[in-house]
Amino acid sequence: MTGTGRFGRTAAWMAAVAGLALPLSSCGLFGERGPVRIAAIGTLNPSATPLAGELSGANAALLDATSQGLISYDGEGQIDTGLADRWTVTTDGRSYIFRLREAKWSNGRKVTAEDVAAILRSYLAPASRHMLKSDFPEIETIKAMTDTVIEIRLAVPQPALLELLAQPSMAIVNRGMGWGPMRARKIGQAVLLSPVPDPLAEDPEAAEAAANDPASSIELTGTTPQGALARFKNGYADGVLGGRFSTLPYFVASNVGRSRLVVDPVPGLFGLSFVRAEGFLATDTNRDALVRAIRRERLVEAFGLTEWQPQVTLRPALYARDGGPAPLMPAWADYDEASRIAQAKRAVDAWRGAGREIEPLRIAVPDSPGGRILFAYVSADFAAIGVPSRRVNMASAADLRLIDEVAPNDDAIWALRRLSCRRDTLCNREAQDLIDQATANIDAGQRRVQLREAEAVLARYAPFIPLATPLRWSVASQRLTGLRANGRAQHPLNHLIALPN
Repeated sequence: MTGTGRFGRTAAWMAAVAGLALPLSSCGLFGERGPVRIAAIGTLNPSATPLAGELSGANAALLDATSQGLISYDGEGQIDTGLADRWTVTTDGRSYIFRLREAKWSNGRKVTAEDVAAILRSYLAPASRHMLKSDFPEIETIKAMTDTVIEIRLAVPQPALLELLAQPSMAIVNRGMGWGPMRARKIGQAVLLSPVPDPLAEDPEAAEAAANDPASSIELTGTTPQGALARFKNGYADGVLGGRFSTLPYFVASNVGRSRLVVDPVPGLFGLSFVRAEGFLATDTNRDALVRAIRRERLVEAFGLTEWQPQVTLRPALYARDGGPAPLMPAWADYDEASRIAQAKRAVDAWRGAGREIEPLRIAVPDSPGGRILFAYVSADFAAIGVPSRRVNMASAADLRLIDEVAPNDDAIWALRRLSCRRDTLCNREAQDLIDQATANIDAGQRRVQLREAEAVLARYAPFIPLATPLRWSVASQRLTGLRANGRAQHPLNHLIALPN
């Protein structure tokens, strides 16, 4: 049963949102000429670095504002300039040459191509914990050609390289110093961001004065989901960034108008990865039974957003563009729900019929309202075929672990690499060999064939239970004219409003 706006009213919902009511009042936004106030979900650390691993939503927003990469995303999710104001790609697709704009580090020293090359090399170094390190296997060299020109040379063409370089985690940070397009100043628990004055301005004093205009500034706060929504409801924030499926129930409890919600239709991976292949999970047949048992439409509908869609393939459907192969539909896709569940139950009954037990599966999901709702539906579907389960935290030892990641680029092989032979996935050597061959293949036609073969092997191996597309959401007041839904879930702070000239 669903209510207005299709937000579910199931028992799982009620249990998850119990006690989430926020101390809110409708105050109306104020300070239209003052700084734009943004509440980002997650911790805010002015010294955050991409080298430390995954960034919180607040830290990603901060880095993207103060230390953009060579290129960036605009408010529509399209490639835009960054530290590089122009670039060229050689005809063989293997060399990307970037010309840097005039820029200074926050200590006043000029940004050089050698600085940038060293920073990028450190991100991809073997000891780095950078979250995108494994998504750059094609890079041969990163070098400064002149003081203002940098070259990234690839072993094989990578048409989606720009999309990777535009990610906030590719911010160019030099020992904690950024270059822009905004500069940061700590004010209490928040950070005040203002535009970096044009270093080439004819009148430096006028440029500095314009940059200090309060209407050009952004006050960024990192906080909890309920805290962010409370700030918005009470008029202390013009927008909320960083929402995921796990925190959506807080939005429901806040009673903020549905028209303020911005949902990004992003491709990626959202599902349960098998962490170990032991006991009941040791056979492809049993893992496939769990894949078939999930009633995806029912699960997604429980969250009440028409923008959130079920997904049954290992690769996101949006990768079918640009001549790439369409995602491989699973063998069970043409069966109705009752047939799939019956097939799954037969596999479980066969296992038990041989006198073997099934220990409760440990399923790691976020310890949040959304995580508890997700587990409630998944565990009920597993129980319906005779498989017990229990919820554990994401940091705990587990048999299945949630992957919730937006695709960083449009490379069709990204999802297969992500699901094969990682720390939190199973490893099929046949599939991995095909993935490695496809990654290194300069022939686009052969690469597509190898990709499809690798996908077919992984589909039979069943290392992952796809559930849906990733869910990313924000909240925007009317003041945030630049915060629009886009296919990258990128909402750079310097594009949220039209800044004064």
